[in-house]
Amino acid sequence: MKPVILPAIVAMVVAGPALAEDRFEVPLKTVRSAMHRATIEPAASGFVSGAQVQPFNDGMIYQVYAAPGLVTDITLQPGEILVAVASGDTARWVIGDTTSGSGDGKQMHVLVKPVAANLLTNLVITTDRRAYHLRLASTAATALSSMRWTYPQDELLALRRKADAAQAAAPVATGLAIEQLNFGYAITGDRPAWRPVRVFDDGAKTYVEFSTSLATGEAPPLFVVSTDGTPELVNYRLRGRFYVVDRIFDAAELRLGLKKQQVVRIDRIGPSAKRRDA
Repeated sequence: MKPVILPAIVAMVVAGPALAEDRFEVPLKTVRSAMHRATIEPAASGFVSGAQVQPFNDGMIYQVYAAPGLVTDITLQPGEILVAVASGDTARWVIGDTTSGSGDGKQMHVLVKPVAANLLTNLVITTDRRAYHLRLASTAATALSSMRWTYPQDELLALRRKADAAQAAAPVATGLAIEQLNFGYAITGDRPAWRPVRVFDDGAKTYVEFSTSLATGEAPPLFVVSTDGTPELVNYRLRGRFYVVDRIFDAAELRLGLKKQQVVRIDRIGPSAKRRDA
């Protein structure tokens, strides 16, 4: 029986790796395909002088070419704080970091240099803002001098913040003459954090002014109270910390909450109650 069993066992042992390779052939092919699609090669249009500049996209893999005897500088975003650097091959790649500049312009630099040509590994750089994934390949003599990124999402956020700041700094209305403003409004009711600090009108529009805390909390809807006491929603727009209502009303209410509703009432007490210390 042994001479029969032994060849069978040998056949299973020999066939084992082949069976395992067949088993993982499809997922491995999927991984290779995904890594290939995610890898961004240096492009002629991406060079700024000797630096390769790419728009940063989270999850993409950036190809870096290096060469023995040459240092490739991987430059991070100004102000970005380096957390960690990890490579798949630290024996044959020399990897270090340094800084340049100071204050808001201070930048981290990750420096890479292979000890030989025809080496391939990866590099992961983590910072306080993002993670960079790079594929390092060494050639005999051709290397990138430096590589850095632009950050479209950060630039878009900066533009939005600038626009928001400009809108907040813009006057709530133009052409208002303070002597024509009517401050004759009484504010009564509950005292939530969003309670208005004053209400006035210019004869055509009504302005409900809040404190700056309105930007950090939930804004209450405004209801105009009809002559029979029924509250009705009114069209208004938010400008900075003001509600601007395109009409004059005699009574209105700000309401917020469901079970325990907070209500602040605004009553117009006549144009005679004017003051100029807005």
